[in-house]
Amino acid sequence: MGKPYFTLVLTKLPTAMPTHRRQFLSTVTGLTGAALLAPQLLQAEEVKASPIACNQYTWFTFYSREGRNWTADLDASLAEFKKSGLTAYEPSFNNADEVKKLIPLVKKHSLTVPSAYVNSVLHKADEAQNSIDSVLAIAEATKPLGTRILVTNPSPISWGGTENKNDQELAEQAKNLDKLGAELRKRGVTLSYHTHDVELRAGAREFHHMLLATDPRNVTFCFDVHWVYRGSGNSQIAVFDVLKLYGKRITELHVRQSVGGVWSEAMGEGDIDYRRLAQELKVLGIRPHIVLEQCIEKPSPHTMQAVEAHQRSLAYARDVFSKLLG
Repeated sequence: MGKPYFTLVLTKLPTAMPTHRRQFLSTVTGLTGAALLAPQLLQAEEVKASPIACNQYTWFTFYSREGRNWTADLDASLAEFKKSGLTAYEPSFNNADEVKKLIPLVKKHSLTVPSAYVNSVLHKADEAQNSIDSVLAIAEATKPLGTRILVTNPSPISWGGTENKNDQELAEQAKNLDKLGAELRKRGVTLSYHTHDVELRAGAREFHHMLLATDPRNVTFCFDVHWVYRGSGNSQIAVFDVLKLYGKRITELHVRQSVGGVWSEAMGEGDIDYRRLAQELKVLGIRPHIVLEQCIEKPSPHTMQAVEAHQRSLAYARDVFSKLLG
């Protein structure tokens, strides 16, 4: 494994489609009991008022497959984004300057930015404060956009290897994640913790510790459904167990579908029962901010381009999650 984005230049599009957002962004020039109570950081009516959004990363993957550069002409790219019917955009930021560069384009295309994704390094004591300060600066920079949620997936040690954070690093990360969330809460911004598949390794110890060792008032949960599914060995049981464990901490939902374990081009029926998920969220009384992240990977079918794919994904999501959208 949902809004302004930054005017940066890709020096070279990757030849192989990266499956992690952080891997892709590393190619961009310039990127440097009570515990389960629902956090009252976002009022229900505020969440309900947010339209279905889409993360910029999915567009990167489609553009890359087509041999195009999303940031080469961001004005034109955002025009295509808007053409798909989407009106809410979730960008990724590494620093506040990227926010400032994007604000005029977002306003030009009448896009809202309810949430943004921010990178962070929180497991290293000597780096964590700089990372926290950077995220807080981003929070200040996004104030003109009305951004209410910042999503972060604290950086793993490595994507391709098998090395996991040790207990000391996990404790340090949880402490700093909570500190970041507390500081953001003072500023009226909600921190939403996100995972990919890496955090589900080794008994999912990193994933669980980040939620069990932090205050739910400071750290909420961005449930990236398919990364939980894939990180658990393509297990839908794991998806719904996570929902039972942490459902009331969910403030944001990242949604992606696969068929036979392969990411599909557009949201539809497939490996994950999103209709059941929507119903169970309704029963829990949770109305999260919903963000499309229907990315493609190398084995994905190639039958449509980005605009059509996102039009279909948006139509499906509006149908499936209609009872959560008010």
